[in-house]
Amino acid sequence: MTDAISSILSQIRAHEMRTRGATGDAPASNAIGTLGSGATGGVNGATAPGFQQTLANAVEQVNQTQANASSLQQAFEMGDPRADLARVMVAMQQSQVAFRATVEVRNRLVQAYQDVMNMPI
Repeated sequence: MTDAISSILSQIRAHEMRTRGATGDAPASNAIGTLGSGATGGVNGATAPGFQQTLANAVEQVNQTQANASSLQQAFEMGDPRADLARVMVAMQQSQVAFRATVEVRNRLVQAYQDVMNMPI
């Protein structure tokens, strides 16, 4: 199970790198800033987004993927010739994988929170 989660997280990181572009200002894959403030990164002193912003961006991207799949599905159902079945099915699968990855990350965060809360003082 851990290998599957690691694989999903690496895919999410790779997708994030592709969406940002190869500008070199992305934080390291294990860098998590504090909530509300970003960690400094890069040579120019720009701040990287914090954990809260990164999580919000990931959820927004999943939402956009689902909306795109839904609009393609609706266009296919209405008979739009630009929405072929293969494109619709690929978009639906991408949406499903993105949602499952998000749920898995959420489950891992909840489990980590519970583990921390159950630690003896």
